[in-house]
This record gives sequence, structure tokens and C-alpha cells, in this order.
Amino acid sequence: MNIDEINSHKSDGIPSARNVDHVAFTVPDLESACRFFVSHLGAVLLYVEGPIRRGEWMRERLNVHAAASCRVALLRMGPTFNLELFEYHSPDQNTGMPRNSDIGGHHLALHVDDIDAAFAYLQRLEGVTCQGAPELIEEGPIAGSRWLYFTTPWGLQMELCSPASRLPYEDGVAARRYGPHRGSWSGDGLDGQLQERAG
Repeated sequence: MNIDEINSHKSDGIPSARNVDHVAFTVPDLESACRFFVSHLGAVLLYVEGPIRRGEWMRERLNVHAAASCRVALLRMGPTFNLELFEYHSPDQNTGMPRNSDIGGHHLALHVDDIDAAFAYLQRLEGVTCQGAPELIEEGPIAGSRWLYFTTPWGLQMELCSPASRLPYEDGVAARRYGPHRGSWSGDGLDGQLQERAG
């Protein structure tokens, strides 16, 4: 794959776009998923909505079965990320989690400064499965970085990543991957924003 050739076709993107607003996952049990993200990963639950049942609107607008219903929760994770969770009930629902090799496979990665401490923490969480121990990437565009995959109690694939301070890919392109954010996970104004809106 020719990176320069692909980047030479970069557009300005969607008019007026500012940032990625959220990433969404469908979970088997909305309350237990919200409790996991809040109690163990430091998220803040902002709102819950539903159940939503709208017949053909569900098919036309959400690309699901017309008889489907859902509940939705929005969580704030750290200073720069919103996470939307859905719990669906649908007559044609596939309840199997995709593997990383399946089309539609996915994972959510968290940047950590101390991957060994984060790994030790995950190992104490009931229902969390760590897939091995943190691993060092020894070659390639992000050599020097460390990573670890783990799954939540319901099987959502997640990752810890701790990128090296300098990454080899930076020699080839001017653009840089985002992060880490300067503030702490719950700091940098997040607590103040939450209190301000609550008050």
C-alpha cells in the first residue's frame, strides 16, 4: 500500500466537521455495561434514554428490524472521548460477538502511561480476561510501543496501548497520531464541567 499516493488524495472532509463525537457499541445488558465502565474504567454516565420503539422508523433510520427496540446510554470517558452504548431487542438479532478477524470486528484502545500497573489492575477485575501479558513491538511503524488486549465481562474486545515517545512511522509523514492528552483521565476541567452542568 502506497501511503504517499493515498494521502495525495486527501480531501477537506465533511463540511463543518470539528471532531469525532462518539463511538458506539451494542451491549447485551446496558446497566451492567454502564456499571463496568463507570466503576472500573473511570467513565461518567451522562444520560440513559429509552426504550425506543418506532416501527418502520427503526428500519429506515437505524438499519435494524422494524420490530426492534433499544435503550441508549452516553458516557464520558476521560477528557476527549464520548462512548455511546446500545441495548437492543430484535427478532433477528445476532448475539455473537465478532472476533478481531471477522468483518465488523472492532476494539476500543486506551492509552496508558504505565502498562504494567494497568495490567495488574485489570487482572483484579472480575470477568475481565487479559490475553497474555503486555507485549513489546520490536519492529515496524510503532516499534518500541507496548500493548495488551483484554475483554470485558460480556466479551467486548479492548486494548491497552503505551506508545513509545518516538515512533518510526514519524520519519515518513508529517502527520502524527493523536495523544496522549496532557490532562489526567478525570482532570483537565472534566470534573469542573460536570459540576458546572449539574449546578
